[in-house]
Amino acid sequence: MHDPKESLPGLQRKLSHAEKDDGLEPVIPLDLGSIGSFDDLARAMSRTAFGGRQLGEAVDVLVRMARDPECAVVLTLSGAMTVAKMGLVICEMIDKGLVQAIVSTGALMAHGFVEATGLAHYKYREGMNDAELYEKGYNRVYDTLEPESNLEHVEHILGEVFEQWDPSITLSSRRLNAQLGKYLVQHHPTVRGVLKSAVEKAVPVFVPAFSDSEIGLSLGIFNRRQALLGKPRLSFDPFLDLEYFSSAVAVVPRMGIFTIGGGVPRNWAQQVGPYLELLERHLGQDGQGGIVRYQYGVRICPEPAHWGGLSGCTYSEGVSWGKFVPHERGGRFAEVMADATIAWPLVVKAALERLDKLGGAVPKPVLSGHDIWKPAKS
Repeated sequence: MHDPKESLPGLQRKLSHAEKDDGLEPVIPLDLGSIGSFDDLARAMSRTAFGGRQLGEAVDVLVRMARDPECAVVLTLSGAMTVAKMGLVICEMIDKGLVQAIVSTGALMAHGFVEATGLAHYKYREGMNDAELYEKGYNRVYDTLEPESNLEHVEHILGEVFEQWDPSITLSSRRLNAQLGKYLVQHHPTVRGVLKSAVEKAVPVFVPAFSDSEIGLSLGIFNRRQALLGKPRLSFDPFLDLEYFSSAVAVVPRMGIFTIGGGVPRNWAQQVGPYLELLERHLGQDGQGGIVRYQYGVRICPEPAHWGGLSGCTYSEGVSWGKFVPHERGGRFAEVMADATIAWPLVVKAALERLDKLGGAVPKPVLSGHDIWKPAKS
């Protein structure tokens, strides 16, 4: 029979082990009475557990990115964030120097353009009939309505922009978004908007899945009309975006990424590391690729990793693809498993309060690349 006294010395050693010697940090109760700001709340939450700790640590990483003078930050956006009225959060991140490039879905930019021209979205009421909404010209996005007249308004503006575009110049999403930003500066100078802030701060905006959006469909409609009238159609080349983005980040000392959701915008921004590595591997120095890995990252997304989708995959998984710097080599990442409309404003507000105490975000490298790569002259 086993004698329980025989295990007592081992148990005593286990109980007398010093937690500090093992590098452990204590978790601390959240004391609301000692909190006077969003920054205070984020700091306190980072010392708690579960989603609260994730949110607090996300603020820490965002501030670290913002204070690193050699780090350019890419904001990737998916989901209906502008319909959900998060557009001014994006503007604030641009205006305060927290991001140097944006990669987005086309729909998100289209709905944001609606907002920036002074039009509105509306609350969906439970029990509304979707078939009736269609007949009345209301498009539903979960709990919010986008009137079809809004999109018609945007298409009219896009028609004007396309009419004025030189057909000899190939379009890309970056070029078009910059032109739309200039339109907002000229025609809606008092209204804040994502593309307006982006053009004012020289922040390029990329839409990889361009044709999957109202803006892309408007270009399709315009070109059909041009063909019927016997006029030249506009050409569009998505590889101009890829070349511009990859050539821009290849010369930046460090990169950071702030991701809302996942999908195509997330992967398009993350794949730049493997792309530049493949250029070096297959083209040698002619590729002028260099090695790019994201040093910092913040991701806000409720998607769990166990479904196997890119929206839910962890930064650790991205390390295996050569997209991120491993933690042991200085990579710093935070992942918040939450609805972005709840967590995102809190993270940004807390980070901005902390940055105000530190003197703000430091000046960053401007992400400036070239649309078409040409071999260097020997």
